[in-house]
Amino acid sequence: MEYVVPIKELEKINKMKEILERSSRRDYTLFVIGINTGINAQDLLSLKVEEVWDGNQPKEFLFLRDEKSKGLKGHYLNSRVQEALQNYLPYSQLKAGDYLFKSKKNDKPITRQQAYRIINHAAKAAGIEEKIGTHTMRKTFGYHAYQKGVAISILMSIFHHNSRKETLKYIGISEEEKKLVKVDVNL
Repeated sequence: MEYVVPIKELEKINKMKEILERSSRRDYTLFVIGINTGINAQDLLSLKVEEVWDGNQPKEFLFLRDEKSKGLKGHYLNSRVQEALQNYLPYSQLKAGDYLFKSKKNDKPITRQQAYRIINHAAKAAGIEEKIGTHTMRKTFGYHAYQKGVAISILMSIFHHNSRKETLKYIGISEEEKKLVKVDVNL
């Protein structure tokens, strides 16, 4: 597996969002949820409609089983995620028990390989030259959360890391960037 990087520039994130929104509401929603929740690609692709939608509107929190504690962990669905879901689900033919990112070929979710192709194609179209993959969404979430003031201890918990150093490396924070922290999350 190749090492992928977070998308650090907001202009590139917005360009990717424009590209994805023009091509597919499903793909746009995949990217928006990925960069705003930080959940891993496997959990993202396994989501069912009923986990994020109450039948009329998006839920405020997504609850997933935590891989280490085996308990439920809440992931906040911010206004960007809620807007993406409102623009996607009412116009889709999806039912509550369907996968949120259902394949066009069958009733299963899109594969990790398909998600990679979606994200990678949009990144290239947006002029991003670095290595990009499905993990980029999670790393992008972490990078921007850190830059906007989220405590490294919280990010360590989200990513199941054992040290600050491991988390900082994972989210692509250099020594210079450690000093430059903003407080304002809303991708």
